Amino acid sequence: MPATKPAVEDGSKHRWLWNSLRDARGALRDILFVSFFVNLLALAAPIFVLQVYDRVVFHAGLTTLQGLVLGMAVVMLFDYILRQARSRIFQSIAVNIDISVGRALFDKILGLPLRALEGRPGAYWQALFRDVEVVRNALAGPSAALAIDVPFAVLFLILIFILAPPVAWVIGLFIPAFLLLAWRSGKVARQTTKRERDASLSRDELLNELITSRATVKSLALADAMQPKWETKHAASIVHAKERGKTTDGHQVLGHVMTLMTTVAITSVGALAILDQKMTIGALIAANMLGGRAVAPLSQLVGQWRMLTQLRQAIARLDGVFAMEGERVEAAVALKRPEGVLRLEEARFAYDPGGPVVIDGLDGKIGPAGMHGVIGRNGCGKSTFLKLIAGLYTPQEGRVLLDGADILQFSRSELSRWVAYLPQDCTLFSGTIRDNICIAHPDATDEAIVAAAEQALVHEFIIDLPDGYATDIGEAGARLSGGQRQRLALARAFLGNPTVLLLDEPTSDLDNDAERHLATVLRETSRESTVVVATHSPALLNACDTILVLDGGRVAMAGPAREVLQRLQPRPTEVRSGQRA
Repeated sequence: MPATKPAVEDGSKHRWLWNSLRDARGALRDILFVSFFVNLLALAAPIFVLQVYDRVVFHAGLTTLQGLVLGMAVVMLFDYILRQARSRIFQSIAVNIDISVGRALFDKILGLPLRALEGRPGAYWQALFRDVEVVRNALAGPSAALAIDVPFAVLFLILIFILAPPVAWVIGLFIPAFLLLAWRSGKVARQTTKRERDASLSRDELLNELITSRATVKSLALADAMQPKWETKHAASIVHAKERGKTTDGHQVLGHVMTLMTTVAITSVGALAILDQKMTIGALIAANMLGGRAVAPLSQLVGQWRMLTQLRQAIARLDGVFAMEGERVEAAVALKRPEGVLRLEEARFAYDPGGPVVIDGLDGKIGPAGMHGVIGRNGCGKSTFLKLIAGLYTPQEGRVLLDGADILQFSRSELSRWVAYLPQDCTLFSGTIRDNICIAHPDATDEAIVAAAEQALVHEFIIDLPDGYATDIGEAGARLSGGQRQRLALARAFLGNPTVLLLDEPTSDLDNDAERHLATVLRETSRESTVVVATHSPALLNACDTILVLDGGRVAMAGPAREVLQRLQPRPTEVRSGQRA
């Protein structure tokens, strides 16, 4: 059965963007309507100046002046109201984009397979949410208002042809020049902006690693060793930012100069037309004002093109993420709780296409119930094997089945209820102890939480704390020891009574007594659940029913635990006569 893709995907490009804008269609219509009247009211000021010079000044029409001033006061009041309304509409659209796109991206990232998430650094996924901000700012900010105002430049040009025909051709010549400059600015900005972002992303990756590994950095005093790497990446980011700023500023300055040239050209040609009595002084001043309104959006377009370039690149990156195939969202039929029979059929897995095979043709059955150990040298594929049967990795060849059903047909939520997986590196989250234990089962009762904590041998430690289960453990459990974090993670795995329990080195931070107690607990748990544990702990291995020995991704040995352990024991060294033992 093919995997079901998230609802946000339907094969349509930019679908995630259209979904967010579809809810704002009414607001977009309102913006166009308000913008039309805003630009229409902008015609009032040039007409006011024209009438003052041509009728008031030359004919001493004070009554006319009073009427014109009163009319302009009304126009300015309406202009203020309309601009405020447009600003609020843009803000509502920005909020809608933030909510809808941000939520869709969050759901998409968490719905991607583990291998897809591991294929990119953490800084890359974080930067995607900055791309959402770019989309929001571009579609509901100054750039959006500019895009709406640019077409109205034609309206101002038409009025210039009506009021001052002798200078209209001057504006007609400069408009293509502004458009050419804006196109050139965008082409250059596309390249420089991409280089700047790549350099910043590389710098942020290093910074993220340093912060994540801050304990190691401090313990080994790596500041001097890491500083050259940081300075190199930071310098590259600064160089590319400077290069982008230099080209952007150069085009903006040129746009400003062209705006001045437009004013000078209109005034000069208009002065000659006045001398030839082809137009009035009021018409010239009005033409200058209208010309400024016509070229202002085009001049701003040169400066705003970087934002438009960032928008285009952000949409392309978000398109790539939303186009990635996600995990199954829901199964076609809800199946009953499985018994816990795991089976691999010639499963093969490699991390990279053409790379070395980590799991090579594993075939066999585990369960139902019982405790099963997995051992082998470092790098033999133990952790990868557990991730395969947990459904976190998908084999390139072969299948993994749970109770005879291919696990690809199950959704992640279903598998997480039936198959609990505890990785080698335990991860906790900021919050209380209770929140971390029941994070996957928020509706769990207090009795179930306490029972899971007792099963993980951590309850006595918790109740000894002043705040008990309400104790804040800090970022990633920084206020706890390694063993305490591991026990809390065990309690989280036990909660929900999973059918299959997969543990990767669960005693790495536990002492000998805790190992023996955990072995007893797991032995008891294995009566009802299939327990698979990758470990080198003798206490856990002696409690296992069967043991699987991996070597290079293949089965080197398998069978009852006692027989396998006897075969793995080194033979006593023979002592020759005359030699000391």
